[in-house]
Amino acid sequence: MSTNPPGSSSYSYSYKLFHKSDYSAFWALFTDNLINLLVLSGICRFVFGMPDEIVFGRILPGAAVAIVFGIAVYTLLARRAAARAGRDVTALPYGISTPVMFVYLFGVIGPIYWATQDPLLAWQVGIGAGFIGGIVAALGAVVGPMLKAVTPRAGMLGTLCGIALVYIGAVPLAEVFEKPLVGFASLAIILWGLVGRFRLPFDVPAGLAALVVGVVIALVLGESSISVDGLGFYPPVPWFGDLVAGVQHLWANPELFLVLIPVQIYNFIETMNNVESAEAAGDHYPVAVCQVTDGAGTMIGALFGSPFPTTAYIGHPAYKRMGAHAGYVVGVGVVIPLAAIFGLLAFLGDLMPVAAAAPVLVFVALSLIANTAASVRPAHMAAVGFAMLPHVSDFLITKWGSLMGALGASGVEGLPQLGDPALTAALLQQGAHYTGHLALSQGAILTGLIWGAIVASLIDGNFKVAGGFTLAGAVMSSVGIIHGAALHWPSLAGPTGGYLVAAAFFLIYPLILGDKATEAGDPVVDDVAPASRTPAE
Repeated sequence: MSTNPPGSSSYSYSYKLFHKSDYSAFWALFTDNLINLLVLSGICRFVFGMPDEIVFGRILPGAAVAIVFGIAVYTLLARRAAARAGRDVTALPYGISTPVMFVYLFGVIGPIYWATQDPLLAWQVGIGAGFIGGIVAALGAVVGPMLKAVTPRAGMLGTLCGIALVYIGAVPLAEVFEKPLVGFASLAIILWGLVGRFRLPFDVPAGLAALVVGVVIALVLGESSISVDGLGFYPPVPWFGDLVAGVQHLWANPELFLVLIPVQIYNFIETMNNVESAEAAGDHYPVAVCQVTDGAGTMIGALFGSPFPTTAYIGHPAYKRMGAHAGYVVGVGVVIPLAAIFGLLAFLGDLMPVAAAAPVLVFVALSLIANTAASVRPAHMAAVGFAMLPHVSDFLITKWGSLMGALGASGVEGLPQLGDPALTAALLQQGAHYTGHLALSQGAILTGLIWGAIVASLIDGNFKVAGGFTLAGAVMSSVGIIHGAALHWPSLAGPTGGYLVAAAFFLIYPLILGDKATEAGDPVVDDVAPASRTPAE
C-alpha cells in the first residue's frame, strides 16, 4: 500500500472501484434514488395530469442522463482522492435533491399547471427552471469554498442533521409503522446488518435482504403487485425547443425566479454541507468542483427532459461506514438509467412497497447524525442541536398545509387558509405557534446553518464571527432569502430587526468587557463530568 501523505500529488495508489462492501451500499443508494423517482413520477402523473409520454418518455430518461453524468464525475473524483490520500475512499453519493424536488414540483411546475391546466407547458417551464437553476447552482463554486472556510463544521453538519432527522428519518419511519408487518421485517434486517453490523446468512447484503423480504411479505399480503404496464423503450433525447419555450415563459413571468433563486442557493449550500460531511468522515473532495458538477448535471438533465436538480447526496458517512468504494455509485449509474429507459421504474413502483424501502433511509439518517456527533467537539453539539430546530418547524408547516389540503379534499367547506389571522389566533390559543414556525421554516437550511455557526462561534469565543453570521442573517432576512415567502425589497420588518439587535450585542458587548469577554462563567447546572469519569478527567 502506498504511504503517500495526505495532499501528496503522487497517483501511484491503486484504488479498486469495486469492493464486496459496495453491494450493500448499492442497495441503500439505489433505494434512495428509486423512491425519489417514483414519488416525482407519481405526482407528475396523478397531480399534474402529465401523460406517460412526458413522465416515462422525457422526465425519467432525462433524470437518468443527469445521474450518469454526475456519477461519472464523482467516480473520477473518488479515484483522485484515493490517489492523493494513498488509501481507499468512498465516492460521494449522488442523485436528485429530495427537498429541492418538492419545491420544483409545488413551487414551479404546480403553479403553472394549476393556472393553465396545461401539463405540457408545466413541464416546459420545469425544464427551463431546471436549466437556469443549474447555472445558479454552478455559480455556488465561486462562494462555496469561502463559505466553507469561515463556517464552523457544527453549522454545516447541524442543518444536514435536521433534514436527516425529519425527512430522511422520521417520515420514512412513520411509513414503516403504517405497514408494520412489511416495514418491521425490513427494519429488523437493516438494524441487524447495517446498524449493528452483524452478518446475515451467506453474507447477503442487508439492504438487498431487507428489500426482498419486504417485497415477499407484501406480495403475500396483497400490498404489492406485479404489473408490466409502462414497460417499453424510452431513449433519452434532447428537447431544445421545449427548453427554449420554458425559459421564455420564465422570463415572461419573473415572479417564478423568487422561488427558483433561493432554492438553488439552498442547493449549492446543501452540496457544500455534504462535502463537509464527507470530510468529517475522512474523505476530502473539492467543494467547488462538486458544486459545478451538480449544476452541470442539473442543466444536462433539463436539456434531456428532467426539471429536477441533482446534487451530492446526504449520507456519505453511512456508505463510508459500510466500507463502500465507488462501485456502489457506479452500480446505481447503470441500473437506474436502464430502469428509466426500459420503463422498469413503473414495474418496481408496483412491486416494492414504500414500507420495505423506508428502513434504508432511516439508517442513512442515523448514520449522518451519529457521524456528526463523532466529528465535532462535544461542546459544539449544542450548536448542532440548534441548527436542527428550523427543520422541525419546516416539517410542522408542511404537514399543517397537508392537513388543510386533506380537509378540503374530504369535502369540508369554508376552510380558512393557513395564515388567516383568525386561524392563527386560534392556533396560538392551542399552543401552536404558526407565525414563529412559519418564519423558521422559510429557508430552513440556511437558517439552521447560520444559527449553528453563531452558536458554535459563541462557544469558542469568536464574537466577531458570531456577529458576522448574525449580520448575514439580517441581510438575508431583510430581502426574504430566509424568513420570507419570496424575495422583496430590503425591509427591517419581521426577524431582521431582531438579528440586528443580536449582532449589536455580539459585536459591542465584548468591546466593553475587554479581556474579560473570554472568561468562562460559572458552570451551568447540568455541566457535570460523565459518571464514568472522575472530576479530574
